[in-house]
Amino acid sequence: MSRPKWINWALAAGAGALALTLLLPTSNRPEPKPGALSDSAHEEHTSKHRLKVQDVKATDLLTRMDAKQHLSIMLEKTATMNAAQVSRYVNDLQSSHEHIRSIHLMNTNGSFNKPFDHASTQGSKLEQQKLQHSLNLAKKAVNKRQSFESSSFPLGKEKYFVMGQPSKNGKRAVIALFSQNVLNAVEQHQRKNLRMIPYPREGKFKIESVHPDTLNEITVKTGHDNANASHFYENEIVIRFRQDPGERDMRIIKSDLKALSARKLGYTYVFRSEHMSYKQLHSYFDSKWNPLYMEPHYMYLTNDTVTEQTDVTIPNDILFSDYQWNLPAIETNRGWNITKGNKDVIVAVVDTGVDMNHPDLKGKLLEGYNVVEPGSQPMDDVGHGTHVAGIIGAIVNNNEGVAGMSWYNKVLPVKVLDNSGSGTTYAVAEGIIWAADHGAKVINMSLGNYADAQFLHDAIKYAFDRDIVLIAATGNDNTERPGYPAAYPEVFAVSATDPDTSKASYSNYGDYVDVMAPGSSIASTYPNNQYAALSGTSMASPHVAALAGLIRSLNPDLTNTEVMDLMRQSVIDLGDPGHDKYFGYGQIDVYKALQAASGNSAPLQFWPQHVRQQMDNTMKKYTQ
Repeated sequence: MSRPKWINWALAAGAGALALTLLLPTSNRPEPKPGALSDSAHEEHTSKHRLKVQDVKATDLLTRMDAKQHLSIMLEKTATMNAAQVSRYVNDLQSSHEHIRSIHLMNTNGSFNKPFDHASTQGSKLEQQKLQHSLNLAKKAVNKRQSFESSSFPLGKEKYFVMGQPSKNGKRAVIALFSQNVLNAVEQHQRKNLRMIPYPREGKFKIESVHPDTLNEITVKTGHDNANASHFYENEIVIRFRQDPGERDMRIIKSDLKALSARKLGYTYVFRSEHMSYKQLHSYFDSKWNPLYMEPHYMYLTNDTVTEQTDVTIPNDILFSDYQWNLPAIETNRGWNITKGNKDVIVAVVDTGVDMNHPDLKGKLLEGYNVVEPGSQPMDDVGHGTHVAGIIGAIVNNNEGVAGMSWYNKVLPVKVLDNSGSGTTYAVAEGIIWAADHGAKVINMSLGNYADAQFLHDAIKYAFDRDIVLIAATGNDNTERPGYPAAYPEVFAVSATDPDTSKASYSNYGDYVDVMAPGSSIASTYPNNQYAALSGTSMASPHVAALAGLIRSLNPDLTNTEVMDLMRQSVIDLGDPGHDKYFGYGQIDVYKALQAASGNSAPLQFWPQHVRQQMDNTMKKYTQ
């Protein structure tokens, strides 16, 4: 479809650039005051550097776990293949996973050794020696039926690691060389999008900025009020230590408990034992670790008869349990017992595009649209949009990668930002209107600027008038200055929290903020069939967009304003009671929101608004 010349001129002229916003946190920094601003440009740069390093480290762990999964699957699938089938399988795998640079399949008795080199590696003689040393160590390990994983080492301009994996019976093994080019991509991506320079001087965007005169520290709540709870998990216990246990301490505890799981949320730990009851767990920790407090891991139930639906769904996606802290933190698992979404409720991602070939998004993506290059697929050449799309809709329970919040909602990719991660007001406006005209019920916009563009606002109104729920990230500069489109009244504004439910240090704030959602070191899909951990309000926003999609899947009678009101009211209240500028109404609670949305019509608290909306729609039919 060709586009009129005037549109191209408009794009070329650029009616105001919109930079996408990404944010990065760290667990090692002192806890910030809500909204505390950096005292100097140096402190701001240092803080953002720490955040960037944290996400790179988390991405390193994701890539290694994903690599191990690939090798295990490879051993299983090739066990019964002939030589030609093995070659075809490995070649296909390397074609779709460019970071798997070489593969060696072998029998541990030496009867078979087949190398597959995807690309020649560069590097100095010393670097090549390091590679060969790692490969030799891997071979020795797998011959002893042991797995092997090297540290990262450079080869030319990229980092690599070697991994070896024996089969379950120890007769076969695979050794592979993995490129970690994703680490360089994440570092450069975050360096640019974190704006690792002092924020541009006021006046650049011709707007007024407003900052508070005082920044008083507030108390942050860490969970639901469980005073009246009467049910708890028999083999689990919640512990807050006087001092966080180190790695050695955790190994001892897990060994003593034969722990099935141990996870941390905020200041507390939840341990689940294979053989000990709550009473035994209480006695163990009391006698050996002298914690600050201990309590049962309570279950929160409705007043209905208890059924299996109260169980928490734990998907088998390999990165879920260890890395996706964000979904349990907002009760997503329990919410899945109410609804897992509906393919007819479409969530549009107006962003840098999406990797249309990612295996963890297969079948979840619609055709979409490319505003930057009409006629081309909306392929992601930055990584941001793919990451956002995975938070919403990565395939759940496919034993691979990450789990999205929705099992069934379709994602509509709309590419409005180019390979620099920026785009014009016109491009973003065109993308919003296109999504509104092509079936979107929810639109996520993890992008923004501090300029209030009427042109963009008109596009927002166009979508809002078509009953679409519009969600946007507030921005990553820890400022009270309103960011757009998040600050428009028709848009639901989302800021970010850390794992301890404190306001993320980078997250913007202000009276326009509606809710908070997890935004720090969020694991999700990344281009070229990879995974990465990124931080920012850009990552918080799609959590809320996915929730809106689940609500509309469960109760399609709700209008966009009713969905927004429901999400505001169904939160974990943080900060001052009710709405405040640092936390909005609070952090989203998927289970609570879906409970409120249950039923075949609008919830009772929205009945007056619902009737009024229905009457308005009826009047429009007869007055147009």
